[in-house]
Amino acid sequence: MPNFASSSTSTNNTSSMVKGLWQLMRMDKPVGVYLLLWPTLWALWLASLGMPELDVLIIFVLGVVVMRAAGCVINDIADRKIDGHVKRTHARPLISGAVTVKQAWLCFFSLLLIALLLVLQLNIQTVYLSFVALLLAAAYPFMKRYTQLPQIVLGAAFSWAIPMAFMAVNQHLPSWVWWLYSANLAWTVAYDTQYAMVDRDDDLKIGVKSTAILFGRYDRLWIGVLQLITIGCLVIVGTLLHLPWPFSVGITVMALMFIYHQHLIKTRTREACFKAFIQNHWGGLALWLSLVVSFF
Repeated sequence: MPNFASSSTSTNNTSSMVKGLWQLMRMDKPVGVYLLLWPTLWALWLASLGMPELDVLIIFVLGVVVMRAAGCVINDIADRKIDGHVKRTHARPLISGAVTVKQAWLCFFSLLLIALLLVLQLNIQTVYLSFVALLLAAAYPFMKRYTQLPQIVLGAAFSWAIPMAFMAVNQHLPSWVWWLYSANLAWTVAYDTQYAMVDRDDDLKIGVKSTAILFGRYDRLWIGVLQLITIGCLVIVGTLLHLPWPFSVGITVMALMFIYHQHLIKTRTREACFKAFIQNHWGGLALWLSLVVSFF
């Protein structure tokens, strides 16, 4: 007779593993995709002076989803011995046992293979740049053990889609693209510092480094400086390219959101800092929509 109990257990284990992998890739928490996607779309619209070619757009959107997932997986692999000591991460799949380390590595390399197949559809210069993206994404999770500035590495990784987009569309990088890159790098460090403020108490206990710890009681001041740098770099981009007024509206919306975030994090509570972090992507969306309207 068939062993229905054994079959049911196997099905449940498979279902639990699939759910665990989904959570490991943070597919249930899409804000990270948005924060990576909007700057990529800024670059594609600026590089194309409007709507990019559909195939290029699809490749970059899928690439954002895949590489963000890969970054989350390698991050959890690197942090599997410390996540259990942090309030926000103590129930992650590698800690709960829903996913094994072997399964996590298999998932990571599978995602890299998908990313490689995607980037191979683009020109060879973009393929070369993609290896820098891989290096940055793989290095970030380990930086928090050696430097107080891991958020800068994250910012460099989250911004690397910008030169890749320009190279994919135009086969070269205009000098002003680095102003856009710098804007996104500063913005990423600012919002990831807000994110790190959520875990600061736990990180201090276990010896994990971050800009939130480095900045200490001057955290809001330094976040404000980074936000000003973001706005300043975007203004320079708009001025150099003579972008029309909708782009200025997008910058203004982002600046107003930064002011609101400063209000939120003044209490420095976990909930307030996390809320500020989550809401950052709306500023990125507003800026992309301003570019869509500008080139309409």
